[in-house]
Amino acid sequence: MTFEFFQQSWIWALMATISGTALLWPYVSGQAAREVSPIQATLLMNREEALLLDVRDDGEWQAGHVPGARHIALAKLPGHLAELEKFKERPLIVCCAAGMRSATGCTQLKKAGFSKVYSLAGGLDAWKAAQLPLTTKT
Repeated sequence: MTFEFFQQSWIWALMATISGTALLWPYVSGQAAREVSPIQATLLMNREEALLLDVRDDGEWQAGHVPGARHIALAKLPGHLAELEKFKERPLIVCCAAGMRSATGCTQLKKAGFSKVYSLAGGLDAWKAAQLPLTTKT
């Protein structure tokens, strides 16, 4: 019965295999971003002078961000890698609103040779939920 299904629906089976591989590839290849909770992020910032890099858009940044964070919108990150070189030996925590863009930013930074790269799990939404400070000052 199962074999008949695959014979009759081989295209669906092929698509399922391809999509499953695409979803798992970052974990298998070691390119998946390591995540840190907001509390772990504050510990890294306090103990190891980690830099928090906010990759949200300009309007999101201006509405509120983590004090001391550096802002480079994700779309502009490739053009600003040189200015981040001086932080290459420090932990870098990338954050966005909910965690999706930060994972992309982490991948770009890893490809550029940054080794201590983390994604803020849950993004700024998790930071707010943990009742950690925000500022609108630049």
